[in-house]
Amino acid sequence: MNADKTSTAMKIKMILPALMEAKSPYWRPIKYSLFPPLGLATLSAYCSPNDEIDLQDEHIEEIKTDDNPDLVIIQVYITNAKRAYVLADHYRKKGAYVCLGGLHVSSLPEEAMLHADSIFIGPGEDTFPVFLNDFRKGKCKKVYVNAKRDIGDIPPVRRDLIKRQSYLVPNSIVVSRGCPHHCDFCYKDAFFEGGKSFYTQRVDAALKEIDRLPGRHLYFLDDHLLGNQKFASALFDGMKGMNRVFQGASTIDAILRGNLIEKAAEAGLRSVFVGFETLSESNLSQSNKKQNLGKNYEEAINRLHSLGIMINGSFVFGLDDDDKDVFKRTVDWGVKNALTTSTYHILTPYPGTRLYQSMKEQNRILHDDWDLYDTRHVVYKTTGLSAEELKKGYDWAYRSFYSWTNITRASLQHDNMKQIIKHFAYAGGWKKFEPLWNFMIKTKGLNRMLPLLEAILSKVNNVKSKGAQPSPFPAIA
Repeated sequence: MNADKTSTAMKIKMILPALMEAKSPYWRPIKYSLFPPLGLATLSAYCSPNDEIDLQDEHIEEIKTDDNPDLVIIQVYITNAKRAYVLADHYRKKGAYVCLGGLHVSSLPEEAMLHADSIFIGPGEDTFPVFLNDFRKGKCKKVYVNAKRDIGDIPPVRRDLIKRQSYLVPNSIVVSRGCPHHCDFCYKDAFFEGGKSFYTQRVDAALKEIDRLPGRHLYFLDDHLLGNQKFASALFDGMKGMNRVFQGASTIDAILRGNLIEKAAEAGLRSVFVGFETLSESNLSQSNKKQNLGKNYEEAINRLHSLGIMINGSFVFGLDDDDKDVFKRTVDWGVKNALTTSTYHILTPYPGTRLYQSMKEQNRILHDDWDLYDTRHVVYKTTGLSAEELKKGYDWAYRSFYSWTNITRASLQHDNMKQIIKHFAYAGGWKKFEPLWNFMIKTKGLNRMLPLLEAILSKVNNVKSKGAQPSPFPAIA
């Protein structure tokens, strides 16, 4: 490309291709209509105000491919890689300049390079503005590698490009990058290789971004919202009085340490994603999940429940210490401890992770069909469990945990009637009303369900759960 575009407005297309599982029998339309493509909307903020930007998310709309943009930016994950490459090849044939970035590109740059004019390795906050300048001058590089890990001065997200009415949770927000921990199976470690693996925005900038968002509900998509104690503490202090309700993710050790989780609850935290992963200390050790080793899961759960915070527990099946009873043990434990929702995964060795490298060296990787690397299929040689047992157990765990019987049992573990109703409504509504969700999506009315979500997430005072131990920290709802 030699044309100089320094003085002209450009037509730029940003695409999030559909993940393969969004087209599989497991597809739940509501799951893929939760959050807008925030990463692409963030990159869009670096473009010129005169540029014409079309941001398309294939999970909620059909991708229009009969257009002729000057520049196409595609975000690539492992299970949308094939689709991303098809779209990339299509637009390159039409004469557009195509860029690929994202987790999969950072993990396998040589593969992505075959389908792109330029690729981005790692986060793009520093490289994307450089690329845009190069592109306008007609002097692009083939590879742009992230060097600076700093989001202190990023421009406001282009939320005007987001089709809010198509998402249940349009108010998603990210105030940090990465995670301070390094689990062997974590897909994102390769993305942040070669520099800081965890860093945050300035507190004042994060609060300003929150102020821009309408309504009450927020969803922090950060991998670890409580990962930097000083930052998180100041953030929650600044959010007090904003009348927000929000959801986010944390680790067991952060929940048990100090009074940060109390501050989060006071600021409006009502639901938290927690990576329990396994009930086996041996599996934790093998996976390098040090932040969970020696930690009392039940103590963390009781502390969250005492604050009126619902829990989405994440678990991985297929670790080497797992046996045939691991599925029932895990489901029964989750029900007994009143987890509101559970997310189960089949262990998946993503390229770029230590787990993948280790299994590759042991000749345990069965294939590199990325469409099946969706945590729902077995893609490696198992030990302890056969591949068939692992798949059947995984499927059974979901059916069992979300049966009406277990939803009711888990709800009744709370002593507070409002919390019982809240638990039952959230868990049942999430999994048992698929026709309603599908109808709301098809009629473009999904966003009208947000007030109901906010109501379910509203505060519950004087909360405790059966069997909960007294906490030395005051309950804040």
